[in-house]
Amino acid sequence: MSAGARILRGIDAVSEASGRLVSLLVYPLVVILSIEVFSRYLFRAPTFFAYDLTYMLYGTIFMVGAPYTLLHEGHIRTDVLYQKFPLRMQGAIDAAIYLFLYFPGMFFFLIAGWNYFHDSWSIGERGSLTFWRPPIYPYKAVIPLTALLLLLQGFSQFFKSLRTAIYGERPHGQ
Repeated sequence: MSAGARILRGIDAVSEASGRLVSLLVYPLVVILSIEVFSRYLFRAPTFFAYDLTYMLYGTIFMVGAPYTLLHEGHIRTDVLYQKFPLRMQGAIDAAIYLFLYFPGMFFFLIAGWNYFHDSWSIGERGSLTFWRPPIYPYKAVIPLTALLLLLQGFSQFFKSLRTAIYGERPHGQ
């Protein structure tokens, strides 16, 4: 196996592992929501923490799960015509989209997300929607982390698309 193939497999392994790891956050999310429902409707005493924790957990699951979804080609695609094209043309289209649309967008997302997190961290930002006011800057760190993971997985997908465009076959596992 070439060094390039090992690098792509390593990137894919990072996306796979981060997706599986973040999926475990579903369990505390369900527990917190269950506590909130029971507390609110059985005891008429809503919790002070459920709102903040659930949006942070769900947001983290959604965002950090995105590279995993990209790896497994689970994002929405309008492919009425695309599926009818030969594999080489599909690969060329995918590679062009990654190069001209995806990478610039993800790079902007990384820079903007980093600035958003950095500003939040520098002032020790706290939530303002409840009296609990948990620190919110750790949650905002998920934004540049997600952008970085998406850029990495995008590189892997880009090179797989190039391979498809050149050789007319999909790499194994795709």
